[in-house]
Amino acid sequence: MENFPSKSMKRFNHLLGEMDAAYHEMSLKLGLPDSAMIVLYTICDNGECCLLQDICRRSGLSKQTVNSALRRLEADGILYLESAGSKAKKVCLTEFGKGFADQTAGQIIKAENEIFDSWSNEDVDKYLKLTEAFLAALREKAKELMPNRLGE
Repeated sequence: MENFPSKSMKRFNHLLGEMDAAYHEMSLKLGLPDSAMIVLYTICDNGECCLLQDICRRSGLSKQTVNSALRRLEADGILYLESAGSKAKKVCLTEFGKGFADQTAGQIIKAENEIFDSWSNEDVDKYLKLTEAFLAALREKAKELMPNRLGE
């Protein structure tokens, strides 16, 4: 293998993994699978309702994973789905679900807000700008990838 991650990239990957692990631990402590927490978080980030396609796009979860989480949350009386046009579906929190989301995803959102509030505005802005720049550059590099030719 010719290409190895640089020291900085190794550190970045380690930090991403540790951040995922921290969110996983929070989800476990709050009694939810990661996918259900991510769905609830995404809905809360949008208000009380969110289009199903937006949950898939904004969460980074596959449609199948989102649908599995939705079925569980719907069976537990936390949310419901309704039509939002010919093919679109809207996912909304029930009255019970609003309180439940506040006690679960809401606690994570509060913790994140407290962390950013403890940073200077300049540091938050710099962090977000650098993250956006990395994401934009990564998307451009993704366009340059060559398809895998093994097995042809």
